[in-house]
Amino acid sequence: MPNTPTNIKSKYKIKGLERRKFRFAMVILIPTVILYLVLRIIPILGTFYLSLHNWNLIKLHRPFIGLQNFVKIVKDKFFRIALVNTTVFTVFVVLISVTLALLLALALKKKSKIGSFYEFAYFLPFVIPMVPVSIIWKWMYDRTYGIINFVLTSLGLKAVGWLTDPDVALYSIIVMSIWKVLGYYMVLFLVGLRNIPDQYYEAAAVDGAVGWQVFKNITFPLLKRMTLYISVIATIQAFNVFTQVYVMTTGTQGAPAAAVRVLVYEIYQNGFRYFKMGYASAQVVVLFAIVMFISLLQFKFFRTEDY
Repeated sequence: MPNTPTNIKSKYKIKGLERRKFRFAMVILIPTVILYLVLRIIPILGTFYLSLHNWNLIKLHRPFIGLQNFVKIVKDKFFRIALVNTTVFTVFVVLISVTLALLLALALKKKSKIGSFYEFAYFLPFVIPMVPVSIIWKWMYDRTYGIINFVLTSLGLKAVGWLTDPDVALYSIIVMSIWKVLGYYMVLFLVGLRNIPDQYYEAAAVDGAVGWQVFKNITFPLLKRMTLYISVIATIQAFNVFTQVYVMTTGTQGAPAAAVRVLVYEIYQNGFRYFKMGYASAQVVVLFAIVMFISLLQFKFFRTEDY
C-alpha cells in the first residue's frame, strides 16, 4: 500500500496514541512504585542494616557489630523454642487447612443454592478480624466458663485447660487458626476448579476414568498453580502468626512460660519490650530466610512443564 498522505497521518496518529498510553501508564505506575519502595523495600533493607548493629531503642548510639546478633541467635534457647513452636504450628495449619479446603472445594464445585450458603458460611470467619475471633475462642476455651468444657462436663468428661495446659495450648490455637483460614483457601480452590474446562472431564469419562483417576490426572495437575499460590501464602501467614497467640495466651488464661512462644512474638518481645531492636532485626532476617527457603521448595515441588 503506497504511503499516501492519509496513511502517513494514520501512522502518526497510532504512534501518538501509543505514546499517550505509555505516558498514562507511567503516571499511574510511578506513584505506586514509589509508595511500594517507601513502605516495603526500604524497611526491608533497613531491617537487614539494623541486624548488623547493636541498637537499643532508648539509646542513640548504634555501633556496628557485624554478625554477632546472628551468633547470639544460635545460642538463644527461647528462639529455638519459638522456632520449634512456629514450625509445628505451620506444618499442622498448612497441611490440614489446605487439604480440608481442597476437599470442601471438590464437594462444592457444582454451583447450587445450598452450595452458595455453605460457601458463605465457611468464608465468613475469614472476614471477621483476628482480634475479636481470638477473644471469642479464648472465652470458648476457658477452663471454668468456656462452652467447650461445659459440653465436656455435661457428657461426664473432664474439663481441659485448653490454654493453660502447656501440652495442649499450642494445638488449641492451631484448631482456631485452621477454622479461621479454611473458608478463604476453599474459595480460592473453587476459583481454580471452576476454571477447568469441562471437556477434559468429558474426555476422561469417555476413556472410562473415574474418581481418583480423574483427580490425579486432570484436576490436580490443572490445580497446581492455584495450589502453589495457596501453599505459599498459607506458609507465610502461618510463620507470621502473632495476634491469636498474643490475645489468647496473655493474662491468667494463658499458658505458662514459653509453651506458646512463636517467632513473631519473640521478635516483638525483644524489640518493643526489651528494646533490643538490632537483635530483633536479626531475628526478622532469619525468619525471612526460612520463609524464603520454604517458598522456593514449594515452587520447585509444584513446578509444571509450562510453568
